[in-house]
Amino acid sequence: MTKPILAAALALSALTTFPAFAQDPASCSTVRLSDPGWTDITATNGVAAVLLNALGYQADIATLSVPVGYEALKGAQTDVFLGNWMPAQTRFREDLDAAGGITELAQNLEGAKFTLAVNPAGAELNVADFADLDAHREAFEGKIYGIEPGAPANQSIQAMIDADQFGLGDWELVESGEQAMLAQVTRNRTTPTVFLAWAPHPMNEAIDITYLSGGDEQFGPNYGGATVHTLAREEWAQTCPNAAKLFSQLVFDVPMENQLMGEILDDGMGAQAAAREWLAANPQAMEPWLDGVTTLDGQPALPAVQSAVNG
Repeated sequence: MTKPILAAALALSALTTFPAFAQDPASCSTVRLSDPGWTDITATNGVAAVLLNALGYQADIATLSVPVGYEALKGAQTDVFLGNWMPAQTRFREDLDAAGGITELAQNLEGAKFTLAVNPAGAELNVADFADLDAHREAFEGKIYGIEPGAPANQSIQAMIDADQFGLGDWELVESGEQAMLAQVTRNRTTPTVFLAWAPHPMNEAIDITYLSGGDEQFGPNYGGATVHTLAREEWAQTCPNAAKLFSQLVFDVPMENQLMGEILDDGMGAQAAAREWLAANPQAMEPWLDGVTTLDGQPALPAVQSAVNG
């Protein structure tokens, strides 16, 4: 190779975040992820687990609330988190960035949203904005239904109540998990209900949801328009560049996640079973995810994953 060509090749290599066809050491064989109990992250973790397992790794997924999950990432008890919703989790992200040792591998989803919404009975009261709620406090029984305790969105709602914004100072935040909240909404279709809603989620197909305007300060503009990011421990990403390269290329879209979440919630499928079925039906999705990635023992990734999902 001539010197100019060699110099160009070295320069190109220096620009590559993760080396192509890097073989990870055996210490990388287990990849620890966390799941805050949200079906969207359960679904994306399921996809990641199917890919990792097919490549010879083992996905170890722990169910941890958002605050505990971030502490686990900061404390090197987990390696990767696929559920950094922004801007809703800005406070947690700033804490991680201040502590150091965490890197963002990818923005894995755009087009998400996350804010308060009402069911059809609430919409019939002409409630379309945060400012419309308090005039109908009695109809809503003064309750806003949130998700699990400690979730950043719940903290935003409680802060809004504490500050008596929109006249909501005498309202109550009802904290529960995603499934309990949605059960409350679907069980009481004729009772006006205000609750946390988001996309992607099959609730958008199952319930005639009216997302409320006016919550830009609490949830961000465009009805809580959000992006979701993949975070990892920097030391892990440096030690396990092949697995990190996979996560740096693993991106999703709203229709895909809606489908996976529907199979999990409505059809009772396990997350990995739903992921295998989706991957078998959408093989073209795997090629950009696996570009330049290998199995744990250094073999080409795509044939190994194709064999696993179609076997």
